[in-house]
Amino acid sequence: MKRYAMCCVLALVIGFAETGHAADFSDPTWPCIQRKVENLSLGIMWPHPVSDAELGANDLALVESLVLRRVSLDDAGDLIDGYVASEPDVTTQKLGAVFSEAFERINQRRRAIIEGIGRYSKKQIALAKSIDETRKEMATHMQASAPDFDAVDRLEEKLDWDKRIYRDRARSLTYVCETPVQLEKRIYGIGQLLLKHAS
Repeated sequence: MKRYAMCCVLALVIGFAETGHAADFSDPTWPCIQRKVENLSLGIMWPHPVSDAELGANDLALVESLVLRRVSLDDAGDLIDGYVASEPDVTTQKLGAVFSEAFERINQRRRAIIEGIGRYSKKQIALAKSIDETRKEMATHMQASAPDFDAVDRLEEKLDWDKRIYRDRARSLTYVCETPVQLEKRIYGIGQLLLKHAS
């Protein structure tokens, strides 16, 4: 029964992404090929009611470890197994509270990254416009009856520099765009690891 429930949750998450729920393709500042999904749904990833259960020191210590990206999901599974072994009376409600706290912390980081990508993209858009204007200015100088070659040289140097910055940013953006998706997968993976111990 648990396995069936987890499969249903996975299907919902996949459907959530594929239907583009909360995704906005009309945002001209979004430069990634990945869909822009600003807000994730805790209820899709955790199929049990979640209450505001107070978390103790052991619960919070687990959350602190789970949200660290350097902690692999395999290691996270071991940490959760150890936590459950040390808390034999742990309830599904408490596991849900642990997941809720981890979800909120990772999702907050994810939203900040998405906002940063938007700001980064606006800089690229402005730089692309500047590159285009520099090219037009160079062309105007070259079409003059007496071209100002010193001005052309300065513009060419600026153009080369701006193009280099643009290319470097574009390469960095490829990695940055993957980060929200990786964090989404991590949140889902943590939920699945905790659900193994839910009754």
